[in-house]
Formats: sequence, C-alpha cells, structure tokens
Amino acid sequence: MMDPPVPAFRPVGLNQRCGIQAFEGRPRLGLSERATAGQVFSTKTHAVLVPIALLTSARHFGRHKRRVSMHAGNSAGQRVVVTGMGVVSPFGTDKEDFYENLLDGKSAIKRITKFDPEGLSTQIAAQIADFKAIGYVDKKSERRMDDVVKFTIVSGKKALEDAGLAQGSDAFEELQKERCGILIGSAMGGTSLQTSMENMDKLLKGKKVSPFFVPYTLVNVPGGLLAIDLGFQGPNYAVVTACATGNYCISSAASHIEKGECDLVLAGGAEASVTRAGIAGFIGCKALSSRNDEPEKASRPWDKGRDGFVMGEGAGVLCLESLEHAQKRGATIYAEYLGGAYTTDAYDMTAPHPKGDGVARCIKTAMKNAGVEPEEVGYLNCHGTSTPAGDMAEVRAIERAFDHKTDSLIVNSSKSMIGHCLGAAAGVEAVVTVQALKHRKVHPTINLEEKEEDFNLTTPSEAMDLPDLKVAASNSFGFGGHNSCVIFRRWED
Repeated sequence: MMDPPVPAFRPVGLNQRCGIQAFEGRPRLGLSERATAGQVFSTKTHAVLVPIALLTSARHFGRHKRRVSMHAGNSAGQRVVVTGMGVVSPFGTDKEDFYENLLDGKSAIKRITKFDPEGLSTQIAAQIADFKAIGYVDKKSERRMDDVVKFTIVSGKKALEDAGLAQGSDAFEELQKERCGILIGSAMGGTSLQTSMENMDKLLKGKKVSPFFVPYTLVNVPGGLLAIDLGFQGPNYAVVTACATGNYCISSAASHIEKGECDLVLAGGAEASVTRAGIAGFIGCKALSSRNDEPEKASRPWDKGRDGFVMGEGAGVLCLESLEHAQKRGATIYAEYLGGAYTTDAYDMTAPHPKGDGVARCIKTAMKNAGVEPEEVGYLNCHGTSTPAGDMAEVRAIERAFDHKTDSLIVNSSKSMIGHCLGAAAGVEAVVTVQALKHRKVHPTINLEEKEEDFNLTTPSEAMDLPDLKVAASNSFGFGGHNSCVIFRRWED
C-alpha cells in the first residue's frame, strides 16, 4: 500500500490557559471538597482533547545532532530531560521494586479476582486489585473515583517525588505553576464506572446516577484533577491513540518544553481496564490469550505457542523538564529525551500492516529526529504484545528500520510479565526504558520457549548487563493504525 500523505503529526501549540481550570474564585479545589454537577458544568472548565494538526510532518519532532529545535517559531529549542519516574503496577508503586521484579523475570499474571470471571473464555490478567491511594487522595474522594483516576494521581505525584519536587516541599512551592503542565492519557477512561452493574441498573431503570458518573469516566479528567490538586496551570490535555497514547503524550509534552512554553510537564498514560466488560470486549476481538491453566506462561511474545495478549493495567508517568530548569534547581537527571515520531498505517482498524510499513517508517523517522544512527541504539523496548499477527510484523519493521543490521541491538517485551496495559503501556514502558538506561541493565523476555523461525533479533532470557548502553528506544502501537517511537539517551554529566 502507498504511504499516507502525512506521515506523522505534531500537536497544535497551546497557550498557558489551556487545560482544566479551577472553579471561579477557587483556584485549588481540594479533592475532598464536594461539588455539585451544576457547579462542575457552570465553571470555566476547558476539558480539551486537542486536535492533532495536519500541518507538519514527523520531522518536526525532536532535534537533529546539533540540538537545534525543528519547531517553527523557536530556532533554539530547549533540551528536554527526564528527572522523575512514577509507576503504578501489579508489582506496586515503587519504581525500583517494579524494575527489580522485571529483572528477575517475575510474572504478574494471575487468575482474575477483581470480579468473578466465570463464563469468560479468558479468566487471567495482570490486575491491580484493591488499590489504595493512601497519602495521595483523601478517603472520601477515593471512594467515588474510578481506578484510572487514582492511578493517574498516584503515578503523577510519585514522578514529582522522584524528581525532588514532593508536593508541599520548598522546591515544589518554588515552581512557576503556570509553566507546569500535565499530559496523561488513557485509551478507555473510567471503565469500571462506565460498566458497573449498579450504574447500568440505574440507567436501564431511569434512576438517578451519581453526578460524578460522567466526569470520572472522561479521559481528560484524571489529568485535570491532578492539576487541580497540584495547582499546575499550564497545558493540560489527554492525547488518545489507544495503546500508543503514552508516547504521544510524552512527545507532545516535550514539544511544549522545547518551544519554551513549559518548564516541567508530567507525561504518560494510565489504564484500569481489568473489568468484566473490558475482558469480554477484547475476547470479542479474539485478541486475548485463553491459557487460563498457566497464567504466568500466557504472555509469550515471539513464541510459536502464543495465542493472544494478556490484559494488564496501571500507569507510567515521566517528569520532563527543560535542561535549563532542571540544572538550575540541581535536579538529578536520568536521561535526555532525544526525539520521537508518529505514523499511521492507514491499513486496518485493528490489524497491523503485515510488512510493518508504517512501523518501519516510524522508527526510522524517530532516529532521524533524535539525531542518532541505527547502530547507536543499543536497546529497544518492543510493543511485543504476544499476538500472532502483531509480533512478527514489528520484527520485520525493526529489521527494515535498522537496514537488517541488528547484531548490536537488544530487544525485549515488558508485556511478557505485566501484560498489555493498553493506554498505560507506553507510559509504563517509557519508565522501563529510562530505568534500563539508568541501571545499564535490561530485563528478560520470559516464556520464549520456541522462537518463530523468522525471529532473528537478540532478546535475553535473563537480566542482561549493558555497561555501554547510551541510547534506548521504545515502540508502542494502537488500534486505528497508530504507531509511535520515542528515543532517550542516558544522562552523563
């Protein structure tokens, strides 16, 4: 098929007043304060899903080797660095414990206990059961929140804490809040509230539902509530591109920093999709593994015995800052965001292009925008979902993007252990990628017992030290043909 005429997009520039604004006269409504639906919808609230401008191609993302921004109107763009990481996962919310479990090759996939899965052909997931946002959300608010809201708030605040900017600290109070943004997306939003039996029964019987039913199910609201809590008044919106969401948010956030519009942006993705409706929906798509008797072995990217992906959930958020801002406050810097790219397959709603045309173009463009040669990329966190069609399409795309010179490239799939977190996947795997650079060590791909014959890439079966690792990339793709790739460099003073 011919390539689509516009290979990638960049978001429209936003002024500092975009995003969710607080109630008039009350710039920081506490999460514990009750608001009526009338108050919510009568305020100057800009809950914006920003349209993606069909104005410019993928080359506008990132910088070339001379570190000159390609963004129009800013000939000397700010460099973007990662100073904090926040994660919510089946392994907990500590980023180091999370990564250690991955390095140890532990599977988080088990029989579902969040609801009774009887009658479903898939009864397993990498779930986060009975999640409590203690210390991050007050009890009253937590009771009515969908998990995706809690995941977003906790991962966002964790990223700030990791960056030395814990809420209430002197460093946090010194931030110019109008220059701080939040771009945290989700593929499905508040699914537990949308599909709860209680709400469905009320809707069918014409009974009154909670005034929070609509707000807590909207994809942009989790980031909006986090902004209200933190007082961040810069850009705040949610890019939604299914399972590529987190990378789109990260690159869009970097764009705001590069152009000098923001000092700091929290960026990534969140998802709480392990619900009966969520599982049943993907069963209907024939996308899920039904290996219920061996949950830990169900997710097996590139293995001949794979039969679909396993649902996961959680959140992953990076604290991105301008290099100037980070250095001025003496922040610890983990990595530099070098650039990224987006492309669209324009092929099928759910199936990947069999030759990986759009993905290959995406990876090549990302490397060009990042100013790196293929041989400089030492590690690639693959999309690697464990689906019969998707896994090898990505492999073919990687080989093409690297001109079949992949001897020095190490790849792996985090999804072999934590399942597919949908809209959170790219954010979580961006955390994994930065952790790999920080520790110079990558986790294994588990359950790869019999490789596909055409799988010629190198993936470790146990944790692998990479002492010379400097540049790493992460792929994420989504329904609708959305492809994304982001690239980071390990920070060295």
